[in-house]
This record gives sequence, C-alpha cells and structure tokens, in this order.
Amino acid sequence: MTMEGIQINFVAILIVVVANFVLGFLWYTPLFGKIWGREMGYDMNEKPKSSEMIKGMVFMIIGNVLFAWVLAHNMAAWTFVPGSEDIPPFQNAMMASIFTWMGFYFPVDLGSVAWERKSWKLFFINTGYHLASLMVAALILSYMM
Repeated sequence: MTMEGIQINFVAILIVVVANFVLGFLWYTPLFGKIWGREMGYDMNEKPKSSEMIKGMVFMIIGNVLFAWVLAHNMAAWTFVPGSEDIPPFQNAMMASIFTWMGFYFPVDLGSVAWERKSWKLFFINTGYHLASLMVAALILSYMM
C-alpha cells in the first residue's frame, strides 16, 4: 500500500505480529514468567480464567498490529532523508529500534519504577522485552520494506 509516497508491506506487518506474539509468550512464560508474576503480585498457583486469557490475547494482537504498522510508517518516513538508501538494513533496524525504545519505552518504564512503585526486576524484564520486541520488528520491517 502506498500512502503519500510511503510504502507499507502488510505481509511484513503480519509477520511482525506473529513474531512478537511468539516473543511475548517466550519472554513472559518460560524465560521470565515466574519472576514477572511474583513481581506483579500474582498468585503463581492460580491459573487465569480462559476469558481473561482470550481477552489478553485479543488485546495483544490489536496492540501488535498497531505497533508494527506505526513502526513501519516511522521507518518508511526516514527513507526520504537524503543518504538513507546507503544505510544497510541491519543498521537501519538497530537505529530505529534503539532510538524508539530510548525515546518512548525506556522513559515510561522508568516512570513505572518511580510512580507505580514497580521493582527494578520488573523494570528490566519489561524494558528488555520492549527493546527485544522493537529489534525483532525493526529487523523484519527493514529487510522486507
């Protein structure tokens, strides 16, 4: 699709959504699930209701579609900068993900420690996921744009 000269690859967006869904499952289940649950104050012996799980998955998919679509637009907008065509896809992905994380996710994650009294463990789990998610998405998008 072309929007005012910006090319968006919807297949890439779909791949990002699936990849981030898998990454989120791995990150918050086998990798850091128990620590994350304890830090959030959840009873680790209590299973969530299936309706809560379905609602969470639907919201996650909607959020991942918006996330991928906006990141794709942002990355595509930078292609109009003179000389940007000389930047290799990997470098483009790293710049897009790190700067987006540093400017938009990291400050909000810090705020959760300062204002919501979340632990530093929870901060590192969540902000690490945000950075990893951005890197996966930006890599997919930069190689498929």
